[in-house]
Amino acid sequence: MKKLLQINPVLRISTSTGRIMQEIGELAMRSGWESYIAYSKGRDGFRDCKSHLVPVGDKWDTCWHGLETRLFDRHGLASVSATRRFVRQLEEIRPDVIHIHNIHGYFLNYKILFDYLSGSGIPVIWTVHDCWLYTGHCYYYSYIDCEKWEAGCGGCPQKRKFPASWWLDRSAQNFADKKEAFTSMPHDKLVIVPVSHWIRGEMGRSFLKDYPFQVIHNGIDTDVFDVCDPDEVKDKYGLQNKHVVLGVASIWSEEKGLADFMKLAGLLREDEVIVLVGVTEEQKRSFPQNVVGIRRTENIRQLAALYSAADAFVNPTWQDNYPTVNLEAIACGTPVVTYRTGGSVEAVTPDTGFVIERGDVDGLLEAVRRIEKVGKGGYVGRCREYALKHFRKADRYADYIQLYDRLSSKM
Repeated sequence: MKKLLQINPVLRISTSTGRIMQEIGELAMRSGWESYIAYSKGRDGFRDCKSHLVPVGDKWDTCWHGLETRLFDRHGLASVSATRRFVRQLEEIRPDVIHIHNIHGYFLNYKILFDYLSGSGIPVIWTVHDCWLYTGHCYYYSYIDCEKWEAGCGGCPQKRKFPASWWLDRSAQNFADKKEAFTSMPHDKLVIVPVSHWIRGEMGRSFLKDYPFQVIHNGIDTDVFDVCDPDEVKDKYGLQNKHVVLGVASIWSEEKGLADFMKLAGLLREDEVIVLVGVTEEQKRSFPQNVVGIRRTENIRQLAALYSAADAFVNPTWQDNYPTVNLEAIACGTPVVTYRTGGSVEAVTPDTGFVIERGDVDGLLEAVRRIEKVGKGGYVGRCREYALKHFRKADRYADYIQLYDRLSSKM
């Protein structure tokens, strides 16, 4: 039986990458593969999982890695002993395919890992969920329009952003270290899988541009995210007889467009209300009266009901790869209004919403009003049909299984 080993710092299904990794592993097992998952034990203790678990490091190792990151900007260069132990485990398991999701998570030393991978002869797939692997520090740069990563970084304007460094700026050396480590992989043993066409285009200007690429979009559970009766959730949050503009994020920040929502709130009529899911109590207290803040929904079905209750889902993000919230909204029959940002536009068609230039709050309002004028019913069927055709997670995971089969057959 062929063996698949996936790598990601977090395993829990409450995180998008953890859920994706577990579900890919389950489909791989149904397709005749043996599935292993390597994760940071210090970040994510033992969890129920159908795949074989390969814990890496411990809490002490994670804390020390975090300290080296904060003081010396050496993210991905600590965890020496933990990574060496992990390499020995790889030699014992001898997987037929290794699938990396993220290695920036305070648990692996990428130099040691890629020194092994480059000489192992094992095919490697790397799913690109953000930009960290080809920059000298940051995991996104669109918000500040930085292009230093094309030439080699240095003088990082986001030194204090994740993975934050309080003291040194090592971004130029980090860039050189990553380039040396990651390009040590033979070109026939590494396939890079961006989750959006946008990041594929960006990487076409990076030091990894000569490697093979295959875009595979993320998928969602279209059985859970479906059109449903919104009356109960409307009653719960006082949304009856209101036009609802919805926003959802795991963390609301300026980069996610929180300030833009506050500007939009000042332009609404009395029969229009903004609902923001994922806010903190402090943020909630600062909201105007026509903004309803929800820390988190009680369950996924309630979130689907909120999507279904909205006239429009607005995503004024200033930097993003391929946000699943857009997919979830469309699957629930709700059109999306988003800024022309990264891969956020890739799920939006004339049937599923509108794309607005970044920072154009008046444009957001105009698009919302156009949806209100047509009526939500004019979008529900078209959105749902598009979601079933493009967003089903089983279809997207099957793309990975086909890639595993193709790469392992060449060994």
